[in-house]
Amino acid sequence: MKMAVNIGGATIKNPVMTASGTYGYGDVYTELCDVTRLGAVVTKGVTLEPAQGNPPPRGCETASGMLNAIGLQNVGVAAFIAEKLPPLRERGVACVVNVQGSSITEFVAVSQKLTGIDGVTALELNVSCPNKTGGLSFGTDPKALNTLVTAVRKATPLPLMTKLSPNVTDITVCARAAVDGGTDSLSVMNTVIGMAVNLGDPSRGIRPRPVLRNVTGGLSGPAIKPVALRMVWQVVQAVDVPVIGIGGIASATDALEFLAVGASAVQIGTASFYNPRACEEVVDGIAAYMTEHTVADINDLIGTFEIPWTAT
Repeated sequence: MKMAVNIGGATIKNPVMTASGTYGYGDVYTELCDVTRLGAVVTKGVTLEPAQGNPPPRGCETASGMLNAIGLQNVGVAAFIAEKLPPLRERGVACVVNVQGSSITEFVAVSQKLTGIDGVTALELNVSCPNKTGGLSFGTDPKALNTLVTAVRKATPLPLMTKLSPNVTDITVCARAAVDGGTDSLSVMNTVIGMAVNLGDPSRGIRPRPVLRNVTGGLSGPAIKPVALRMVWQVVQAVDVPVIGIGGIASATDALEFLAVGASAVQIGTASFYNPRACEEVVDGIAAYMTEHTVADINDLIGTFEIPWTAT
């Protein structure tokens, strides 16, 4: 059974990856699951200098998913290379480093520092963080996005993924802009901007207020899966680079649906918080599906979705 897939020049052993910001640097889950079974670990967003992120409270559960506004807390690229990357490298885990910056100069600088470092499989450009001031400035402006991707493309030969925002009118416009800039693949999609309200206590004069200190946050979890599926399907038809599906994936069935509409791989995020073995279980579930349906190569499942009737 072949489960390996190629994501824009990066070959990974199976199509199941972690989603950035939900798996640390692969270190926080080592006692709970076997990271070596995953296709790749996608790290937290890494910036040029260490970052503290947003002040708390910065995460909450809602009836329809999880809201977070972490704000890209991270150790910085130097500490990442010195302290966080070696354990993944020693385990032989493919590592995709999520890169973030407040300017093109910072994106380029972080990408260059990661270039040539043993153990870095690919870079994922985070142009779509809704929880940091300016975090969406590239992801919602096709021209700025194209300029950014073009600059990073010139700065590194590493395979480039670009993580797109759903918080736009037409995601295919941004997808084409990133592809024209030279990205090798696209991650679709980041979280959807949302908010939660604490009604306070009128009897004590406490007025309604936001639950998150940042007021708004990124909504993730099963609630956003239909939106993500639709956007992956649209992007797959609009560009000719591999697409990684992200959004509410918690089971092998979820993952297979994304593969069917054309995703070459998937990333699992929120599900890992309540089920640390979610990624492993999805790997096992896809393998079981392939055995049951006598599928020898996972690539034969990608893009098999069809609409058996004429659209009206």
